[in-house]
Amino acid sequence: RRFLTSKEQFHAYLRAGGQEEEEEEEKDEKKKEEQVSSSQSEPPAKRVKVEELSQDGESQGNAGEEEKERPEKKRARGQNKSRPCMKPNCYEQSRLCPSVTQGCAGQCHFGPRCRFLHDVAEYLAGKPADLGQRCVLFDTFGRCPYGVTCRFGQAHLGDGHQNLVNAALAQQWEGKLLVRNSLSKDLQQQLRKRKFSFQKAEEFLRGLRGGKGGKATGGSTEVSNCTAPQEGLGDSPSSRGAEDVPSIPTLGPLTDEDVTKLRPCEKKKLEIQGKLYLAPLTTCGNLPFRRICKRFGADVTCGEMAVCTNLLQGQSSEWALLKRHHTEDIFGVQLEGAFPDTMTKCAELLNRTIDVDFVDINVGCPIDLVYKKGGGCALMTRSNKFEQIVRGMNSVLDVPLTVKIRTGVQEKVNVAHKIIPRIREWGASMVTLHGRSREQRYTRSADWEYIAECARLASPMPLFGNGDILSYEDANRAMQMGVSGIMIARQVPVGALIKPWLFTEIKEQRHWDISSSERFDILKDFTNYGLEHWGSDTQGVEKTRKFLLEWLSFLCRYIPVGLLEHLPQRINERPPYYLGRDYLETLMASQNVDDWIKISELLLGPVPPSFTFLPKHKANSYR
Repeated sequence: RRFLTSKEQFHAYLRAGGQEEEEEEEKDEKKKEEQVSSSQSEPPAKRVKVEELSQDGESQGNAGEEEKERPEKKRARGQNKSRPCMKPNCYEQSRLCPSVTQGCAGQCHFGPRCRFLHDVAEYLAGKPADLGQRCVLFDTFGRCPYGVTCRFGQAHLGDGHQNLVNAALAQQWEGKLLVRNSLSKDLQQQLRKRKFSFQKAEEFLRGLRGGKGGKATGGSTEVSNCTAPQEGLGDSPSSRGAEDVPSIPTLGPLTDEDVTKLRPCEKKKLEIQGKLYLAPLTTCGNLPFRRICKRFGADVTCGEMAVCTNLLQGQSSEWALLKRHHTEDIFGVQLEGAFPDTMTKCAELLNRTIDVDFVDINVGCPIDLVYKKGGGCALMTRSNKFEQIVRGMNSVLDVPLTVKIRTGVQEKVNVAHKIIPRIREWGASMVTLHGRSREQRYTRSADWEYIAECARLASPMPLFGNGDILSYEDANRAMQMGVSGIMIARQVPVGALIKPWLFTEIKEQRHWDISSSERFDILKDFTNYGLEHWGSDTQGVEKTRKFLLEWLSFLCRYIPVGLLEHLPQRINERPPYYLGRDYLETLMASQNVDDWIKISELLLGPVPPSFTFLPKHKANSYR
């Protein structure tokens, strides 16, 4: 209890920079204990939690009567939908032309029409001050591709602003592909001009149009194992539903795949049973964050949810979500869509252009923007479209297809147990079940009893469970339920986002009392990974800062193990205000946006004058 404090004292301590006299601390200790006992310093929802753990039923009842007398504050919920959108390029008024940065100023394709600067001296006159003396790109790879625009340029700029190169270090990385699945200009042009050929997808979709009632009738006759007789082996499932449709003429040599279609048992297997799976996390599940989790022991990683229509249009921002770092040995991508034509075409597109180990269908997204268009959770109520999507994607993919679902749409109406056996019949290799409904969103506790029931129904298809995993004890209990593995995702508080070292705790079966300096080093690594990924120029620095702040809005909910009265930290407990064991630990516990920005300034220097940030999710945080 010596760490407990009031809201006012907490923020006063941070404003003072942690420089408080020992005499004042001793004097305040008695006041803190009185405030805790009277519970005046905590929001109503938190007081109930503390009293449930420390008092008997009668005292809980008395607390409930007092609660009725006091007006309860309305808790913040949902998203900050009207938050300002400040793109990183807004922070740099005069930008240097990329042709100058790359050392070929005379080859600018736009000539006099170019809207960027070509005079290095003019650019440097308005360039903000450098943020440090060491450039992570130069130290790691021996060369910084951002040259004079780098915000750490003094580390690698010589006389006449010449970009220096460490030849020995650069040679070690020469020819190595660090990040895969980038969108090439040629492919983007084909997609924008609609010249990309979707041969397999079109073949399947013609079968749908030829089938009765719009169902994927052709796919239902697929053989599920290798021992059954193979009738019509040379025919694709969709062509059997539309025999009169002429085949598409193709060019090039005849391959075995043209003559004999792969049977399900001949497809690449997804053998991840018992492994730790980092879920696709929108906004925060970016490549630098996945590298952090991979370092702490995540076995399987997945890119952020990508919208299939945006991918088909060749949008660079959407294709960026598919990028894979070379350290991600088992990696998949997650697609969201509502219709079999776009989802099947997108699956074929990815199958031919990127390197992944599996493709996941998002049937668990609860947000209104997705749900009202028929995607995400809405597919659980549109069984015909759901079936067509699964069968269609499975017919064009050479890698396993997985599906992520929730228990249902309505809170007390579970439907996953009815859908899972059908998903297995449709050809999916694995299902992940989040133990909450759409209406519950990320509140309430996950229903692991129901997940266990669904795991039995899914057999022999693997089923991963998802929900309320915040410690190795939670993970052990989940594995005892009979699931094939567990997915660590964005529970409340957020499992992987609140403590990425959770993977280490599970593998080593221990509670890690990680210090504030160790946590700060994790943020340093994230910052370095971000500068590698997004760039070390002003745009890259501010983009890294933006994603760092998004992560800090979750990371601040971690309660250090050494401060807890009982272990482990429970998933829905909201702590009272507390002072950490040092100033940095207290600063990291703050839910104030200004304090998150202060942490970002320790890593990335001062923010630009016009900088603004509002967290994406209110996420039941207290103020």
